[in-house]
Amino acid sequence: MRRGLLDIRPLRRSPTFRTLWLGTAVAAFAGQLTIIAVLYQVWEQTGDPLMTGTVGLVAAFPRLAGSLAGGTLADTYDRRRVLLGADFGQILAVLGLALHAAGLLGGVEQTGPVLLLVAVNAATAGMGAAARRSMIAPLVSRDLLPAAVALGSLTFHAAGLVGPALAGLLLGAWGLTMTYTLITACAALAFAAVLLLPAVPPPAGRGASRNPLTMTWEGLRYVTRPGAIRGAFGTDLFATLLAMPVALFPMINDYRLGGDPETLGLMASAMAVGGTLAGVFSGHITRSQRLGVIQMAGAAAWSLAIVGLAFGPGLVSVMAALAVAGAADTVSVIARGALVQLRIPESRRGRVTAVDDAIAVAGPDLGNARAGAVASVLGAPAALALGGGLSLVGIGWIFWRNTALRRFRRSDAADEDDMP
Repeated sequence: MRRGLLDIRPLRRSPTFRTLWLGTAVAAFAGQLTIIAVLYQVWEQTGDPLMTGTVGLVAAFPRLAGSLAGGTLADTYDRRRVLLGADFGQILAVLGLALHAAGLLGGVEQTGPVLLLVAVNAATAGMGAAARRSMIAPLVSRDLLPAAVALGSLTFHAAGLVGPALAGLLLGAWGLTMTYTLITACAALAFAAVLLLPAVPPPAGRGASRNPLTMTWEGLRYVTRPGAIRGAFGTDLFATLLAMPVALFPMINDYRLGGDPETLGLMASAMAVGGTLAGVFSGHITRSQRLGVIQMAGAAAWSLAIVGLAFGPGLVSVMAALAVAGAADTVSVIARGALVQLRIPESRRGRVTAVDDAIAVAGPDLGNARAGAVASVLGAPAALALGGGLSLVGIGWIFWRNTALRRFRRSDAADEDDMP
């Protein structure tokens, strides 16, 4: 039984990793608050599911650009310095949202400034995530890497459990300005945690003299070549681009659950409940050899849960489907993250981790934009059912075609460091 529980040895054995993990948890909490606050604000301003989907679209491309730039910077400069700069940018972005909500940056009913600040926040978050995630491997031993990845996933889902519900309560009781003010304080705490970390320089010989665009291209070329990593990323893309439901939460909340901000927060929290429980019992995943098969199974279960959400008639069925989706997502994310971290060599860790982050975050943003666009024409149930079904088809195709992912084992060695 104990072997199935979350493996916390990385926290016990590495105080530096523990500091990084705590700062990551606070940053994840701030991110969850921001998602719900922005969705609520834009829905209140427009009442249009296409506009709530646009929030994801506005965030996706800056997040993608920020992640790729951050990955190259993390393979070139001290990763701690890169992370400090990115976290400071996030502080400015969420402070701007607080000032706008207070009426100090234009009219509070104007959506344009909100979308602009969302884009800035997404770009700096992407840059920071690439540096933050590429710092993990130097701080723990190789045999503890899967456990460290699972701990990171747990912080995200635990923040998702508390953050959205608290956001709903704050929005209902105190309004947008106080919610954004709390987010700013959390961003400042995450920045303070990074200040306590030691320098994490790039691998020897990887100085700043190389062309950044060439380095970024090398990272992209690596993840698109045939193999387990391409299959892992492709599986996640099918699940997130085609079966992402978050942009439809305000619409589902209005039409099925009464439209209160508290229930909107509970929808995101339901996903986090499932995700947190799966994270607590992630020991079976991190100790398993067949990480590729586990990832694909988790992604398929996620897609089925989204199809179930399409037909859920009330509060209990909606929350149950979202909890199952959250658990399946955690299983898939932990398996994919462990596979990627085990497979890549240190010299390209920042760039490949950046692509991993871009797919994990920008992918859902684009998926939310797709969901909002389809729902504006066909309605939320059709958008969810169609997306979940197509996602299952795509995952099945990868399972059939990508033997490297299907046969990947935890004990497989990292690729040889053949990239310049």
